[in-house]
Order: sequence, then C-alpha cells, then structure tokens
Amino acid sequence: MPTRPPSTPTLHGDAAQAFGSAVAETWKSFSGLSLPPKALAQLQGDYLKEATTLWNSALERLQAAPGDKSQPLPDRRFAGEDWAANPAAAYLAQLYLLNARTMMQLAESLEGDEKTRQRVRFAVQQWIDAASPSNFLALNPEALRKALETQGQSIAQGMQMLLKDLQQGHVSQTDTSVFEVGRNVATTEGAVVFENDLIQLIEYKPLTAKVHEKPFLFVPPCINKYYILDLQPDNSFIRYTVEQGHRTFVISWRNPDESLAHKTWDDYIEEGPIAAIRAVQAITGQKAFDMLGFCVGGTILATALAVLAARGEQPASSLTLLTTLLDFSHTGILDVFVDEASVQLREMTIGPDAPGGPKLLKGRELATTFSFLRPNDLVWNYVVGNYLKGESPPPFDLLYWNGDSTNLPGPMYCWYLRHTYLQDELKIPGRLTTCGEKIDLGKIKAPVFIYASREDHIVPWESAYKSTALLKGKKRFVLGASGHIAGVINPPAKGKRSHWVNDALPASAHDWLAGAKEVSGSWWPDWAAWVKPHAGKLVPAPKTYGGHGYKAIEPAPGRYVKQKA
Repeated sequence: MPTRPPSTPTLHGDAAQAFGSAVAETWKSFSGLSLPPKALAQLQGDYLKEATTLWNSALERLQAAPGDKSQPLPDRRFAGEDWAANPAAAYLAQLYLLNARTMMQLAESLEGDEKTRQRVRFAVQQWIDAASPSNFLALNPEALRKALETQGQSIAQGMQMLLKDLQQGHVSQTDTSVFEVGRNVATTEGAVVFENDLIQLIEYKPLTAKVHEKPFLFVPPCINKYYILDLQPDNSFIRYTVEQGHRTFVISWRNPDESLAHKTWDDYIEEGPIAAIRAVQAITGQKAFDMLGFCVGGTILATALAVLAARGEQPASSLTLLTTLLDFSHTGILDVFVDEASVQLREMTIGPDAPGGPKLLKGRELATTFSFLRPNDLVWNYVVGNYLKGESPPPFDLLYWNGDSTNLPGPMYCWYLRHTYLQDELKIPGRLTTCGEKIDLGKIKAPVFIYASREDHIVPWESAYKSTALLKGKKRFVLGASGHIAGVINPPAKGKRSHWVNDALPASAHDWLAGAKEVSGSWWPDWAAWVKPHAGKLVPAPKTYGGHGYKAIEPAPGRYVKQKA
C-alpha cells in the first residue's frame, strides 16, 4: 500500500496550525465571542488526521489501474461520474467538504452571545456554499466535459443566460415563458366578487351539487401570490377544498405600487381579512364561517379575529393556521436578519417617517433573501446549470410562483418587523393596539386546526406549536413532513410523505412528537375530516357568483395577481 512522502505530516501540520491561527484571529473580530483553546486543538488534530487520510487516498488513486473510479460522494454537487473519474477533482471535492465541516465545527464551538453565534454560523455557511469547487468552471469536470463536447457552445450559451439574468436582476430558476397566470397556473374556475385598494376577493365555482351552508375564507400570505394554493388542478389546495363541498372564497392581495407605499399594518388588517369577512357575510348571509390563514396570512387573520373579538364579534366557526407564527420567540434562520439596528434602518429608509415619505420594500429583495436561506438549492444550483453548463432550467410551476415576487408597503413591513420578529408582542394580551383595539389572541373562541412542517426553515414547527398555548378554543395540531411549501402542498393522490398526529397537547412540542403517531400520506384528509363538522349542513350549491348586491367583477384569477413587482 502506498504511503505518504516523509514531508507530508509536516506540511499538513503547518497548514493546520496556520489554518487554526487564522480562524482564531478572525473570531476575535466578533465582539464577545471566543474559541476555547481545547476545542481548537481538538479540531486541529481531527483536521490533520482526516487531511492525511485524504492525501493517502489520493496517492492510491494515482497508482490505481486506468479507468478505476472513486466512490461517488453523497453530496449531490459531486455525485456525478465526472467527479469520481477525475482523481484531482475527487480529491478537491473531498478536501472542500473536509474544510467545510471544519469551518462549521469551528463556528459551532464559539462561545458567547447566541445571536452573534447564529450570525457567524449563517455567514460561514454562506461563504462555504459560495466557495464550492462545483461553482467554478475551471474546477468543475462536468462543465469542462460539456464545453469540450459542444466545442464551447455550452459556455457561449451560459454567457447569454448570464447577461439575460443580469438584465432581469435575478438568477433564472425556471423557464418562465411556459407559464401564464390564469392559463396554466391559478386555473380553478371562479370570479372576483369584491375588491378594494388592497385585495380582490375570489369566489370559486362549486364542483358539487350541494355545499356546506357555512362558506370558507382563505387568507394567503401577502408576501407571495395566492396561487401557491392553486398551481395545477392535481395539486391545488383550493380545488381540493371546493371538491369537499365548501363554498370557497380566497383573498388575492394586490402587488403594491408607489401609490400604496403609505399603507400600514392596520390597513392590511382592516382592508384585508376584515373587509373580506364583511363581504362573505353579506354574500352568504352567514355571520360565522370557516377561515384559513397560511404563513403571514395566518398571522394577519388571527390579528383580524382578535380585533373583531375586541369589538364583540366571533365570525370564525373554525380557524385553520398553516405554517403560521403567533409566538415569535424563536424564528429560526430569519432571526439573523433582525435586531434593533436593522429595524431602525428599515424605519428610517422605508418607514412612515422616512425622508421623502414612505417607500416600498421591493419584492426582489425579499425573494433574494429567501433564496439565500437555501443557497445550494435556490442559487448555486442554477449558477452551475445556467452559466457553467449552458442548460436552461426546466419549467416548474412552484419555482415560477417563487419568482413572481411581491412588494410590501414600508410602514406595514416596519410595524410587522418591529412588533413581531423583534419585540415578540403579538402573543402578549393587551400589548398591541391594532385598528383601535387591544389585541388578545386568547379572546378568539373558534376551534383551531394548526398545521406545521417538520423541516420548515421559515416557520420552525416548534414555534408553530406554541400557538396551542395562545389560542383558547379546542385545538388539533398536525405535523407534516418536508418544508414550508412542499409540506403544505401535498395532495393525497400523490401518496407522498407522511404526517404525525397526537390528540394530546402537552406544553412541550418535543413531548408532543414523542407521543405522536406517524401516518403515511397527505395531511389533507385529516384536515378535511376535522373541518367538516364545523361547516354546517349541506344546501344546494349557488348557481351564480356573489349575491345580495355583490356581482362578478371579472373572472378568476383577477387582475391583482397578474401585477408584477
């Protein structure tokens, strides 16, 4: 078996010493952080041992028979045959992964303020992901092979795509020319029956001869377009709800332009769900009915119901919250972006008192931020495919929706940022005043179905579970597999993933999970069975849209959802 040259240990030892010293000096620049010498020494020793093993393996490859390949690496960036067949590329990938692990272990070993540690970990991860050898043409054997096979055409195509993306201001994640809102996404049949400056209210055509007498109102997030709930007929949560016999209404938020830059959080509550509730009540004659909020739409809906509760009204027969935060004590990775200084900066630049008046938070900025929460999947994957290999990304409805970004009015965004993410006041009874009313979530009397996704990096499921302590009605909590979007959009017919159920609601989320039962397949049927008893008796389905003075304004999906940021 080949052995390393005599100088190898010294070379690796010097490199490890220099590496550790440089990192230790870097950490000193972060106020209040320190790296324990014992932890550093352990990491240095482990790094030296693993680097030596890699070097020995690389020497073995050089002496191996021609055509022998390394074992494919589990990391999908380096799993292709070109990486395994090229000894230099395989060694470089393995060394990169070793360095990445060591850097993250160093970040994890830091002692000091948790907020600062979290930011260091995030920054280190961003740097690690950006520095992957797969992101560079000269170091990516797959891209180099393709360039040779196409006689440079792949590089030329990649440059054309790069120029196009520079002009449009973002990395292309899908072929947007394939999709059109209202033609092949957001196609469930319906009509707009009410609108104001901020929303259009869509009523959907019944798909059953009879419907439940109590209608259903959906409040989707205002930071995205509503049609995540209505992408294609076979994965549309809206269509599924209509098929269950519910007379369904959905808010479509307007994509604000400069004329709406002054809108506040109070405006979004009063002109959003409260206005929609009034319209549904008038159209259907039902004072109370079922309601659902998704993500920040759930936060907005719960706030609106607390406002109405303070006014003596209980318009919700049931409340469904999907991946929603009401308790903001732990907001996951998004917490790295929020502190007093960053909120004040927003308030001074786009808030109500900004020089020259309030401004918009541009949708592209929000989209970029969310993409870099998962940079390998949503950024660098497309840098490699689009620019290094010259491959156009395939059409994908979810990524088309993901790129259809929305603006937010500065005053609304600043209020939300300060009073929820920064100061976590929504959960405190009487602390906040919205639409002239003191907010107390505990005064909402409706039974509640709370859904969270186990791998959600935007709304950690443990934080979503904390809503069970804030809402006083009868509650059911269900945990789904996968992430913030894929966990929610999981139609039963696909037979994918699983979910966990547990009728008990202990104080700890992890105690709940420990006693939960895993059920294969979608959580949608569980929700449909839960909501059915709250929906009232079956009555003949309406023949026309609207009613009682409300008429169809235009066909669904309406014009608000088609406005670009």
